[in-house]
Amino acid sequence: METRNPTVRQWIDEMAALTKPDQIVWIDGSREQKDELTAEAMSTGELLPMNQERWPGCVYHRTAVNDVARVEHRTFICAPSKEEAGPTNNWMDPAEMYEKLYALYDGSMQGRTMYVIPYIMGPVGSPFSKVGVELTDSIYVVLNMLIMTRVGDVAWKQLGDTSNDWVRGLHGKKDIDEENRYIVHFPQDNTIMSVNSGYGGNVLLGKKCFALRIASNLARNEGWMAEHMLILGVENVETGETRYVTGAFPSACGKTNLAMLIPPAYAKGYKVYTVGDDIAWMRVMDDGRLWAINPEAGFFGVAPGTSMKSNPNALLTTKANTIFTNVALTEDGDPWWEGMGVPAPARALDWKGNPWTPESTQKAANPNSRFTAPAAQCPSISPHWEDPAGVPITAILFGGRRAKTAPLVYEAFDWNHGVFIGAAMASETTAAASGAVGVVRRDPMAMLPFCGYNMGDYFRHWIDMGRKIEHKPRIFNVNWFQLDENGRFAWPGFGDNFRVIEWILKRCAGEVDAVESPIGYLPKPEDIVLDGLEDFDIEDLKKLLVVDREIWEDEMDGIAEHLAKFERLPNELSEQLAALRERFAKA
Repeated sequence: METRNPTVRQWIDEMAALTKPDQIVWIDGSREQKDELTAEAMSTGELLPMNQERWPGCVYHRTAVNDVARVEHRTFICAPSKEEAGPTNNWMDPAEMYEKLYALYDGSMQGRTMYVIPYIMGPVGSPFSKVGVELTDSIYVVLNMLIMTRVGDVAWKQLGDTSNDWVRGLHGKKDIDEENRYIVHFPQDNTIMSVNSGYGGNVLLGKKCFALRIASNLARNEGWMAEHMLILGVENVETGETRYVTGAFPSACGKTNLAMLIPPAYAKGYKVYTVGDDIAWMRVMDDGRLWAINPEAGFFGVAPGTSMKSNPNALLTTKANTIFTNVALTEDGDPWWEGMGVPAPARALDWKGNPWTPESTQKAANPNSRFTAPAAQCPSISPHWEDPAGVPITAILFGGRRAKTAPLVYEAFDWNHGVFIGAAMASETTAAASGAVGVVRRDPMAMLPFCGYNMGDYFRHWIDMGRKIEHKPRIFNVNWFQLDENGRFAWPGFGDNFRVIEWILKRCAGEVDAVESPIGYLPKPEDIVLDGLEDFDIEDLKKLLVVDREIWEDEMDGIAEHLAKFERLPNELSEQLAALRERFAKA
């Protein structure tokens, strides 16, 4: 089905005239068309087959060696002025950037097919949801978008024949030339343009490009929130009540693991549900509460390190109908990666297509190799994950990787204090990251690479939202990554993080008290359940709840230096820093 919407048709005509494809194929979301495209991509080598007995419906793809990750230095927010884009985004004058891009796209699809992908971000029929159209010359992109979004005629129906409220996306593989690779957002035009990349994070334009960079700008203008957050639900089996938590974490801080958490054995009275692992769109509803949806329909997850120990629900989700990108492929047609928790194959092809054995000096899977899997297949998926009304949020978590600074968990004094905690969010670099170990990198609300406008205005939007929400979620900071004197993680982590979530929900329900400290409300150690833990007792827990004045003196200086970068910083955040210094002075 093609659309009669004149705004869509005119734009497609213009982009086709520019890129000059040999033919145009409209994606309808049907199984038949998906199978045809998969077969075509198999015939050209764009996709490789996998063992269909063990991995039914799964396929394998390799990107170019120069094209394996998001490219933040080639990602632009081309707002009308540099000030609107802000100090943390790359900016170019929109007219100048359009001219540059149009020269690159000119004739770039000659000899190729242009695919028209109409899609919805969010559940079908939800007032939260938004429609997008992506044009691409990549079957790989089409098949990923079929997993990650709701594609096809449902999108045309939701858009209607006259609305101009949709997001335009043009992707061209062109030459996969990294010197001319651009991922560009024009917020004032609701337009995204990506050229010279084939890697998912740069070309699945519904994900970070639409759902965060463009949507954050829409959210500010329309009075809602688009956040880089997981959403999980915790059901009390006895009462039948489920309460929902969102959480923002920088990369390598266990976000997906938390979203798909399996509670420890002691917590038989609870069930944990996954609503979303990466993005939350949130609105204030008539009841005065903040409600959230997961705008995505799939998971685009990092494969290395995903195992039956670290995240069984993620691994089980990938067992069928999944696209594996840049992992290793065994002789038997199975995917394999470092940290998968199964023995290395005797022989495989690595992510570059070269022969690999356990004696090889190179990694078998790219460290950023991925799986694209349907969310509906996740064993812990919430029965309400596609509820058009969303789910009501009880608590918001901010987290980072800090060896000593942040205690295991603390609660903000109020909403603005919580915004301050989010604005100061930081992680310390690990051995896995390039560069020096232990360097503090601040990533406000885990949105630094994804905010589609001036970050100072983004903080202002958070503060303004707090005035609109009558029944505000409480805000907490968590840190699973404190190190002991031997340099090992002091907290057991993984499923045991549920013990902290349980305390947070009890705090929100007024069931436990807390201890006031200069940085926020700390748990009483006896209120966090430690049943069933070996080699960890209440004395160990007390060490994880210490607020070290000396460390925090440095931390406050670091926060001040960080906030000084934002020329549009709201006064409320400067006041929060001053209040924090004052509380330490009095303590």
